[in-house]
Amino acid sequence: MKRQWSLILAIVFAIIIAVFAVINVEAVEVDYLFGRAEWPLILIILGSVFMGGFMVASAGVVRILFISRKLKLSEKENAKLKDELDALKAKETPYLSNENQVQKDQS
Repeated sequence: MKRQWSLILAIVFAIIIAVFAVINVEAVEVDYLFGRAEWPLILIILGSVFMGGFMVASAGVVRILFISRKLKLSEKENAKLKDELDALKAKETPYLSNENQVQKDQS
C-alpha cells in the first residue's frame, strides 16, 4: 500500500512539473561562470528536475548498496555463529547423555 501511495504522489508531482514547464516556454538568459546563453525556460525547469531526481536516485542507490553489503556481512556472521552453536551442541550432547546415565544409575 505504501508503494502505491508513493507512485500516486510521484505521478501527481510529475504532472504538476509538466504543466508548470509547459506554461513557461519563453526564452530566458542564463548566466554561467564562463558566459551567457539564452535558453527556453521549459528546458531549464525540466533539466533542473531531472538533475535533482538523478541526485536523489544516486543517493538512494548508494544507500541500498551499503545496506545490502551490511546484510551480507550479517548473514555470514549469523551462519558462523550457527556453526559454532552446532559444534558446541555436538560436544555437549555426549556429556548430557552421560550425566543422565549417571543419575539413572544412582537411583
